[in-house]
Amino acid sequence: MKLSQFHFNLPKNRIATELMPEVDGRIQWRDECKLMVLNRKTGEIEHRKFKDILDYFDKGDRFVFNDTKVFPAKLFGKKEKTEADITVFLLRELNKEQRLWDVIVEPARKIRIGNKLYFGEDQNMVAEVIDNTTSRGRTLRFLYDGPYEEFKEALFALGQTPVPEWVKETPTERDTEEFQTIFARNEGAVSAPAAGLHFSRELLNRMILNDIEKTFITVHMGIGHFRKVDVEDLSKHRMDGERMIITEQAANEINSSKKAGHKICGVGVTVIRALETYVTTNNEVRANDVWTNKFIFPPYDFSIPDAVVSNFHLPESTMLMSIAAFGGYKNVMNAYQTALDNDYQFGPYGDALLII
Repeated sequence: MKLSQFHFNLPKNRIATELMPEVDGRIQWRDECKLMVLNRKTGEIEHRKFKDILDYFDKGDRFVFNDTKVFPAKLFGKKEKTEADITVFLLRELNKEQRLWDVIVEPARKIRIGNKLYFGEDQNMVAEVIDNTTSRGRTLRFLYDGPYEEFKEALFALGQTPVPEWVKETPTERDTEEFQTIFARNEGAVSAPAAGLHFSRELLNRMILNDIEKTFITVHMGIGHFRKVDVEDLSKHRMDGERMIITEQAANEINSSKKAGHKICGVGVTVIRALETYVTTNNEVRANDVWTNKFIFPPYDFSIPDAVVSNFHLPESTMLMSIAAFGGYKNVMNAYQTALDNDYQFGPYGDALLII
């Protein structure tokens, strides 16, 4: 398929800027957003509330969640001598002992190997550029002599919640909570697995009462999903890698449910990407702790998920392409047009789509 087939016009005011907006003087909770339900066999569409999602699942069915935890990855600092403003986006820690981090620096053209960067009001957090890995990427060594936990606490205290700028330019204190699932526990993501944001504690408790099962895997979501695709032929696009961890217990739970004939619901693109990365000839998930750069786009035959929960994504995004691979290109693009016609909100804080 071609990139241009995933283009549509998305007005700026259709991108949600809050997960839990105030509606008629009352805070709307995580599970009160709109839910569109798409039947991928018939193309039929229903309009529901997210808290109704369990109506489409039975006893023994299993939801697979991503329990990654977003860290404050965005730093603002100064370049030595020129005092030029720079923004550093922390991607991942490379070496704990040497304080090495893989980062993106903007503006990239002004940063060279050997440059020192200063952060904080007193500029007491200092980093040195030691490698240029790509045109935008860098490796920084933070020059901090204290204990590791003290360094990490000081570094993250300087960071900002990495809500994408196209959602809002300046995150607030409230985003610290909202740009995080309630089950987040394994730190390492620089973006929230958006589909999981809508699950409230009440909804998770109702799953227990209805004997609907839960499994947690970890996929440390990076910013590769938001990178602009710059090739028309999608087979030539290369995804950034993300670390995925599927434990033996998680793999056994998923495989046992699948074998017993129960539905597996993947919560978000990161989950279905991980579930499909290493599948056995018997259509079973394998336990793994690896990096995946799998790119799913139509046409694609899924082995593991029987249903998928997703938010409504940006035009020409790889996440839209992955969802179209599951729901069918025509079905999903029709659903997106229906969402536009019915005032659905897009982006990580927006409304949700369930494909069954």
